[in-house]
Amino acid sequence: MKNSSSHAYDEAFPSEESLSSVHPDLRVGFILMNKFTLAPISGFVESLRFAADKSFRSLQIYCKWDWMTFNDAPVTASCGLSVNPTTLLNVKALKENYDYIVIAGGLLTETRNPPEHVLEILNEIHNAKIPIIAFCSGCFVLGNAGLMDGRKCAIHFTTKEEFSERFPKAITVVDKAYVEDQGIFTCPGGTAIDLAADLIRRHCGDIRAQKSLEYLLINADKHIMNEKEEILLDSPTTYENSIVSKAISFMSENLSAHVTLKEVAEHARTNPRQLHRAFLSSTHEPPSNYWRKLRLEHARKLLANTNAYITNIAIECGFSDASHFILWFKKQYGETPFTYRKRRHEIEKLK
Repeated sequence: MKNSSSHAYDEAFPSEESLSSVHPDLRVGFILMNKFTLAPISGFVESLRFAADKSFRSLQIYCKWDWMTFNDAPVTASCGLSVNPTTLLNVKALKENYDYIVIAGGLLTETRNPPEHVLEILNEIHNAKIPIIAFCSGCFVLGNAGLMDGRKCAIHFTTKEEFSERFPKAITVVDKAYVEDQGIFTCPGGTAIDLAADLIRRHCGDIRAQKSLEYLLINADKHIMNEKEEILLDSPTTYENSIVSKAISFMSENLSAHVTLKEVAEHARTNPRQLHRAFLSSTHEPPSNYWRKLRLEHARKLLANTNAYITNIAIECGFSDASHFILWFKKQYGETPFTYRKRRHEIEKLK
């Protein structure tokens, strides 16, 4: 007799053929150092797992992840768990296949003096403008790579003194679940669920983020209410330059308005030329490009979480017309808004 159980864990898996056309919105590559701390890695990847599929089948549909190690050999977590890499540590693959690279640290004996080839890889990844996330003592690895100079770093209070002595140009923070500063994320430990939820929300939409929080037994409503208390993605506070901070805040509040860069500059109490210089220094791109990316990210959320017409979304996100919006969306994400929305809903048809 056929089992009629509707329990989520008993669901049938869709065929590989049916999944071939569905591409993940969030791709993460984990680089594990020996004696890495398990808690932040498990919290982060379990958040991805719940967000990645329609239910509990653990298919990598909306989210994708791979395990790499610093030496392409099995490594052991600080708790004794052994982990085998699922793919080799390759710079070209890292650049092409992932939206974020995680460097997972743990015991300081393994991260105080990391292998030179790992430092070279991290610098190449950073130069390619791929965000890097450091868990636990992974920030020591980034410090050795020279990537923490002038940046805020969320550090565990037990290692703050040593980190500050080794990397005096870094700005240490001990009271945040995580900090993002110009493409570098640092998380001192814990479960890293806050960071995972914010990344999932950004790339996969509110529904996916909510699902992860609910099934990890996290108070999702409380998490959402407390979001503003954290240093979130695209938060103006991630930039030390006051002109850039004021400008980004103004841009975020006027995504649908036809506001000129001159008006943005006036709000930041500067002129367009100085605004341009400040953005190049802090964000490595002109203010017009940064503003367009904010608008495109907002549009992608609307495409994923609403049924609004593409023309209406284009207007709401400050584009002059749908064709202009479609052109920039495809240039930024490699597909049209229609294709993106269709792809996001394909999983609902899989049984």
